[in-house]
This record gives sequence, structure tokens and C-alpha cells, in this order.
Amino acid sequence: MMSSPPEPSRITINADRCHGQPCVRDLRIRVVDVLAVLAGGDSVEEVLAEYPDLTAEDIRACLAYPAE
Repeated sequence: MMSSPPEPSRITINADRCHGQPCVRDLRIRVVDVLAVLAGGDSVEEVLAEYPDLTAEDIRACLAYPAE
């Protein structure tokens, strides 16, 4: 079963937050930081524990963002 693609609105760019870098849902959690934690070997569950405001859909949106 294929999952639906993440909502594009999950990744926001706001010049007043994080120097205009892409963030998750206008939170101060940058896409690059989520990707770095995943690249460092943390599992999705570990990322969700480290960033309790995130959801699994947010992480999927971060993973898909560089391909957009």
C-alpha cells in the first residue's frame, strides 16, 4: 500500500524565522536539522522523541523536501 505524499504546507519558509531557512510547520525546527539527525543514524522514533512537536508526516515531508 502506497502512502500519500506529504503535504507541501508542512515545510514553510518565513524570513522572520531561522533566517529564512525551511522549517517544519513554521516551528523553529529546521528541515536541515531533522535531516542531519536522520543522517547521523537516529531512527524516526528517536527523532520524534527528540523533537516531540514533530509527527511522522513531518519527517516524511523533510525527507521529500530536497527532491522538490
